Amino acid sequence: MMQALHKLVTFAEFIESYPENSPQRYELHDGVIVKMAPPTGDHEEIVGFLIGEIVTEYKRLKLPYFIPKTAFIKPLSGESAYSPDVLILNRPHLVNEPLWKKESTVSQGESIPLVIEVVSTNWRDDYLKKAADYEAVGIKEYWIVDYAALGGRRFIGNPKQPTISVYSLVEGEYQVQQFLGGDRLISPAFPELNLNAEQILQIGAVLN
Repeated sequence: MMQALHKLVTFAEFIESYPENSPQRYELHDGVIVKMAPPTGDHEEIVGFLIGEIVTEYKRLKLPYFIPKTAFIKPLSGESAYSPDVLILNRPHLVNEPLWKKESTVSQGESIPLVIEVVSTNWRDDYLKKAADYEAVGIKEYWIVDYAALGGRRFIGNPKQPTISVYSLVEGEYQVQQFLGGDRLISPAFPELNLNAEQILQIGAVLN
């Protein structure tokens, strides 16, 4: 579980106090600094696999994208800042991001073609809070990779199964499509990506 440090702070205070080169990850949730649980091996294997596949695809397409080691997404309203498991950035658009150069922070949907969260014990944040805030930012595509079927039944059905949910922004609102087993992922950001759900989900199944 994540440990919350219950002292309300502003985004500026959060960035100012963030430990440099720290192996520990933190996020800011409505003014509360949240210490993220150390990732498990299966979580990191899935993140590494996804990064490899996506980097190969955007290089093939010669897109001006990159994946930062550490960066934050800050919704324009409120005092929150998220550090996703995988964040794809559109390099040419970063000139329009006032917080990028000094704080490695983006707030505009046009800068973010895709964001991915791999579900851990804090699944409610991924399905509820982050989905709402990423939608408000205008991020066009958001994947939730629930390899261990941790999410609530209202999100992944009953009985619960390992599921990949792809949220696509349509007229300012997310519409979700879910993928199981051999389903080929449909990604608006990477429509030619040849990847099915099982290739991703079986990594967690094998390691568990």
